[in-house]
Amino acid sequence: DKPFKNINKTKEVKRLNKKLKRLQRQISRKYDMLKSGTTFKKGEKLTKTQNIIKLEKQIKLVHKRISDIRLNHIHQTTNTIVKTKPCRVVAEDLNVRGMLKNKHLSKSISEQCFNKFITILEYKCKWSGIEFIKADRFFPSSKMCSCCGTIKKDLKLKDRTYICSNKKCNLVIDRDKNASINLANYQLA
Repeated sequence: DKPFKNINKTKEVKRLNKKLKRLQRQISRKYDMLKSGTTFKKGEKLTKTQNIIKLEKQIKLVHKRISDIRLNHIHQTTNTIVKTKPCRVVAEDLNVRGMLKNKHLSKSISEQCFNKFITILEYKCKWSGIEFIKADRFFPSSKMCSCCGTIKKDLKLKDRTYICSNKKCNLVIDRDKNASINLANYQLA
């Protein structure tokens, strides 16, 4: 029905990412000052100052806060899905490693924690007695028409609406809605 919001676009996560960026810049400057101020040989380790140790603690805390927010969001989303009491849940097996090679999308994809989401959803479905199915990686959920079954081979990522190429069908639907209908009708071969 209604898609879930992206937690990485909320005000709090954006604020924490900005703070993290600032702290990392600060610590980088401190390290640069430390390196330039001392004559240090290649095999030697730098002795950290108290300010560097303080900054590293702050950075750790910000990383933890961001990961806790993401994990909480995953638990709330999976809870909402499981509490609607479906008879089965079908999730796509995505090629995340291949998706991470796209330099424009890699950061946002890694922030979504797909593997953690699927693992948590799977165990919650098992716990509630709901059938959990992982759709085949090569199942064309986005490219197949949910009405007539025609497969559109030239569908690009920027195409957000699915327009069926079959002259008799002429279905126009949101791309994600079309994929969810196809996944709902997914049968194990």
